[in-house]
Amino acid sequence: MKNFTLYLAMFACLLASKLSAQETFEVRAKAIAEKIENITREEKALLKSDLEDVNKELESGIITKQVADEKKLKLAETRAKNIETRIALIQVELKELVQEKVDGKMNESPSGKSFGTTIVLGGGSDDSIHSREINITSMKVYENNKEKQARLSKRTTSQFVFAAGLNNLITNASVANSDFKYWGSHFYEWGFTYNTRLLKNDNLLHLKYGMSLMYNNLRPTDNRVFVVNGNQTNLETSAINLDDSRFRNVFLTVPLHLEFDFTKAKIKDGKKTFKTHKSVRLGIGGYAGLRVKSKQKLSFDDNGNEYNTKEKGDFNVNDFIYGVSTYIGYEQTSLYLKYDLNPLFSDNAIKQNNVSLGIRFDFN
Repeated sequence: MKNFTLYLAMFACLLASKLSAQETFEVRAKAIAEKIENITREEKALLKSDLEDVNKELESGIITKQVADEKKLKLAETRAKNIETRIALIQVELKELVQEKVDGKMNESPSGKSFGTTIVLGGGSDDSIHSREINITSMKVYENNKEKQARLSKRTTSQFVFAAGLNNLITNASVANSDFKYWGSHFYEWGFTYNTRLLKNDNLLHLKYGMSLMYNNLRPTDNRVFVVNGNQTNLETSAINLDDSRFRNVFLTVPLHLEFDFTKAKIKDGKKTFKTHKSVRLGIGGYAGLRVKSKQKLSFDDNGNEYNTKEKGDFNVNDFIYGVSTYIGYEQTSLYLKYDLNPLFSDNAIKQNNVSLGIRFDFN
């Protein structure tokens, strides 16, 4: 993996060196942002088309429901990997470009006049007077402040979403005396969403929808590992003294929330404008999706040597996931809670449902 990352970095440096000396930082940054947006849009469209083809085969009787489900899972996994791989390459290119900016190599245009570009992490300022803004977290480029205000006031806007926090399983309606470490078990999620104002002249109600990758990690207590016994997946004590035991499940999901945004409308030049993510927000909804992969990672020492093993498989984990989620916060930051309505393992005698609590960022 390290060699692959190094290769990507070398490739990015080579690509940057071949760019025209007359090409400005702003032009290149905008192109990179557009690449990331296009990648996500393309893969989502391709996945939708692929799933429609499978549904047609199922409806016509060419394949069984079991075969259709297997094909859908494989297609979702392929598209998710494509997104990760393609965006990883673009992110290296973006990192190199930002470093050039920081080093002062691209401060001016070919004519020697500054464009007044600002690189922003987070929401930025509504009162910025620079001519162009590169917002790294939301992956957007605004040519000038007028264009920024116009885009942020549209009825439908887009956000890059990232969330992280604690993860565990609920057993018998409780997480007390859990089999998993409370602080060692965690989740993180990233994706893209659209936010549409439902009422023409009121800013309260919004429909928020998109696509996310969820990574749910569990770290068992008492030196235990997951062992598959037929259709049962049980926690058993390891014969080896483990330094770390981690079980990860990755899901490609479609979240849907009804969002209450208490951002007040503003009157400017006699025109009423609406913006989002400027005040208290509350989201209520849920998600549904497909399992992309499951993996168990073990770390241990043997005679002074460190070993890391990875075991991939389905572990009898449900291929489909659906649940409820909610968040409440201010501006771009909120407290985030999600709960799977179906159990993690499909046929285990004791039903255990995944629950996550953390911090969520909606970069507008």
